Amino acid sequence: MQICIGSDHRGVHIKSRLIQALQAKSFEVIDEGTHGDASVDYPDFAEAVARRVSEGKADRGILICGTGIGMAITANKFSGVRAAACYDEVMVEMSRRHNNVNILCLPGDLIGERSIDELVLMWLQTEFDGGRHADRIEKIERIEKRHASASPTEVENSAATVDHSAP
Repeated sequence: MQICIGSDHRGVHIKSRLIQALQAKSFEVIDEGTHGDASVDYPDFAEAVARRVSEGKADRGILICGTGIGMAITANKFSGVRAAACYDEVMVEMSRRHNNVNILCLPGDLIGERSIDELVLMWLQTEFDGGRHADRIEKIERIEKRHASASPTEVENSAATVDHSAP
């Protein structure tokens, strides 16, 4: 599995350690930076990782900033990307099982003493449950396609015709 990883200055030390841990487990890792602790803008690194995942040039992505939130917001602008900021084992597991998240966004400032290595390995090893969750992912993909190719007026009009009944 090919993993693309990026961070801003607040996650660079965690990123370096994660790359070593992933390579030790035989994952192929693409490092999109940053490589130092000088202040940088997280959207630049989120864009680089999300683009690779969106284009199928990486199987999954990992992004690290202060909270993980800004990275997730940026990454989710790309077609086919499902990014989530996760802080603990439950969020990591559910992001994969129910949402088939393909970019994990981690909070470099908020993890504390928990092992990020273990969280990442759990995320990489957790399978998507499919079933009713696959139906929901398909709905997300249809919404994404509708919004990507439509004008704001067309999106507004199509939202009025969405079937809100349960599957």
